Amino acid sequence: MVVKPDWLRVKAPQWERVGNVKGILQDLGLNTVCEEASCPNIGECFSVGTATFLIMGPACTRACPYCDIDFDKAPKGLDPLEPVHLAEAVRRMQLKHVVITSVNRDDLPDGGASQFIRCIEETRKVSPETTIEVLIPDLCGNWAALETLLLEGQPDVLNHNTETVPRLYRRTRPQGNYDRSLELLARSRTIAPWAYTKSGIMVGLGETDGEVRQVLGDLRAIDCDIVTIGQYLQPSQKHLGVENFVTPALFDAWRMAGEEMGFLQVVSSPLTRSSYHAEQVRQLMKTYPRRKLG
Repeated sequence: MVVKPDWLRVKAPQWERVGNVKGILQDLGLNTVCEEASCPNIGECFSVGTATFLIMGPACTRACPYCDIDFDKAPKGLDPLEPVHLAEAVRRMQLKHVVITSVNRDDLPDGGASQFIRCIEETRKVSPETTIEVLIPDLCGNWAALETLLLEGQPDVLNHNTETVPRLYRRTRPQGNYDRSLELLARSRTIAPWAYTKSGIMVGLGETDGEVRQVLGDLRAIDCDIVTIGQYLQPSQKHLGVENFVTPALFDAWRMAGEEMGFLQVVSSPLTRSSYHAEQVRQLMKTYPRRKLG
C-alpha cells in the first residue's frame, strides 16, 4: 500500500463560505465537478467563491476506472433551464472567470456541444465581463460539433485533458484516444485562433518522467498554450490504485521543462487539477492578448 505523503494535506476550509456556495448550487439545481469528482481542493475553491460547473450530468456515459463520477449509459434528455440557472449562479457568485465542464454524453449526436453554447450565451447575457473556459470531452471526434461550439460560443479558453500518457490509455481511458485528444486541441487552435488552448494530465499511475515530458512535447507541437499536471488520488477502493506519489521537486522540474518548451502557463503541483486557480488565466490574457471574432 502506498502511503499518502504530508505534502498532500489540505487546509480546512472556511465552512461558512463553503456553505454559501453550496446553497446557491442547491437552490439552482446545479452540479459541480468539485463535488461529483471528489476534488481535494473543494474547500479552498468554495471558500473563495469559485466552482467548476458540471453540465449535462451528474452521470457519465463512460466508465473511466480513475473517475469518481457516476456511470449511466442510458440516453437522457437535457435540462433546458440548466444554461439559465448556471448563468444565474455566475451572477450571484460574482465570478470573474467561470469554468464549464461536462460529463461525456456519447448518447447525444453532438456530444453536448449545443448545451455548452447555450450556457456560454446565457452567462454572457447576465455577466458580459466574465471570461469563460470550457473543459470539454472529446465529442467522439465530431469535428463539426467542435467547430460549431467554438465559432458560435466563442469561449475564451478551450480546455480538453489528455489525462495520462499514451501507454496507459488502455488501462486508464479505455474509451478515449490519445491521438484524437491531440487532434481536438490542434483543430481548436486552427478554428479559433483567438482562444487559448489548455490541457492537463494526472500522474502517479505508473508513467515515467520521460513519458510526461513526451506529452508536454506533443502538446507544444500543436501549439497548446496552457498545461496542468497534478497527482492522481484514488477516490475509493474500487478505482485504480495510486502507483506512486510524485515529489514536489519533480512537479517543479516538469513546470520548468514546460516553460522552457514555450507554454504560456504551466501549473504543476501535487494538488493541481485542471481548473484549479483557473481564474489566473485572466492575467495571461492581458499579457498575451488575442482578438476575438466580430
